[in-house]
Amino acid sequence: MGMYMDVHRGMKGITSAQLKEAHEADAAIEKEEGVHFERAWADPQSGTVYCLSTGPSAEAVQRIHERAGHAADEIHAVPLKV
Repeated sequence: MGMYMDVHRGMKGITSAQLKEAHEADAAIEKEEGVHFERAWADPQSGTVYCLSTGPSAEAVQRIHERAGHAADEIHAVPLKV
């Protein structure tokens, strides 16, 4: 099981409620791909959203995001953490 940090751009002005709604949309179907979305962060001013997840592959993470209606612009494997 890998860990992934993904980046979404173009979400300028996102609110806390919208971020929570997007995260919940992912969580509602994440098990179908063996993914778990741990946490999400957003910068409403720049429109950048970051999501941390675990799953079998970056492709599985992207499939969940696509189905939830917000495909990631970038997905990075996170092989090391402290």
